[in-house]
Amino acid sequence: MESASVKKKTAPVKVRKRIDPADGILSVVTYLVYTLFAFVCAYPFYYIFINTISSNELSQRGKITFWPKELHLTNYINVSHIPSLLDAFNVSLKRTVVGTFLTVATSAFLGYMFTRETMWKRKIWYRFIVATMYFNAGIIPWFLTMKNLGLYNNFWVYVLPTAVSPFYIVLCKTFVESIPRELTDAAEIDGAGTLRCFFSIILPVIKPILATVAIFTAVAQWNSFQDTLLLVTDQKLYTLQFTLYNYINQASSLKSLVNSTTNASSLAASLAHAANATSIRMTVTIVVVFPILLVYPIFQRFFVKGIMIGAVKG
Repeated sequence: MESASVKKKTAPVKVRKRIDPADGILSVVTYLVYTLFAFVCAYPFYYIFINTISSNELSQRGKITFWPKELHLTNYINVSHIPSLLDAFNVSLKRTVVGTFLTVATSAFLGYMFTRETMWKRKIWYRFIVATMYFNAGIIPWFLTMKNLGLYNNFWVYVLPTAVSPFYIVLCKTFVESIPRELTDAAEIDGAGTLRCFFSIILPVIKPILATVAIFTAVAQWNSFQDTLLLVTDQKLYTLQFTLYNYINQASSLKSLVNSTTNASSLAASLAHAANATSIRMTVTIVVVFPILLVYPIFQRFFVKGIMIGAVKG
């Protein structure tokens, strides 16, 4: 018989896993490479930021490289006093929100419809939309089309031309095809129609790909300025990116003025204006980039899953 006393359990012996020297060297090299890559990606934003809070004169002379000097927030105060900046921010925000919503909605619905065999001539329509990914008429026909549609100097020129995106439709269609068909079949047996299946079953399941499309669309809408350059002359419709584009041109003009000035007093005044313009340009750059950086942490957990499952497969 076993003794009544409780026997002490022997603790498991921990075996130290021997690391292969080659694996250790490979890990160190990998960390170094990715650290260098992260530094290369992050340093430009850091460089611009420290120049916005440092002395404008030192910034113009290229003396600010790694650490800020003579800290101040004057540039941000000056930017906040730009009359057109708030209006430009509102336009950029509005086009990003409305444009992203329309693109995500149309991509999700069309991606779902192209998976339904009951859709009339779905293969023809699908190929017709995909073909637009490979053929482009050019800027002049595009400009004339937008103008004939009444979108010249119109806010809707920012959102309607990009409402239907073939690439995003393909992503959503592929994602929907990965969903078990039994889900929609069971709903249809219970009497659910196309729209009911889409809103009640498909939409809750395809959130990862919707978040992925939302990220891509929001970044594209926020960073776009070419449509403003070509189709908008009303200053009330200028975007933040176009405002930054104007400041870049202004800084370039001031730099040319400095290079061509020979008089001492005029040179000093030109240098002061050039330094201020360069600092304001960098400050506007931070103001333009910072809001879109806030989008990534919100949708990051959906991004990898959405792009992998929604990727085009052979």
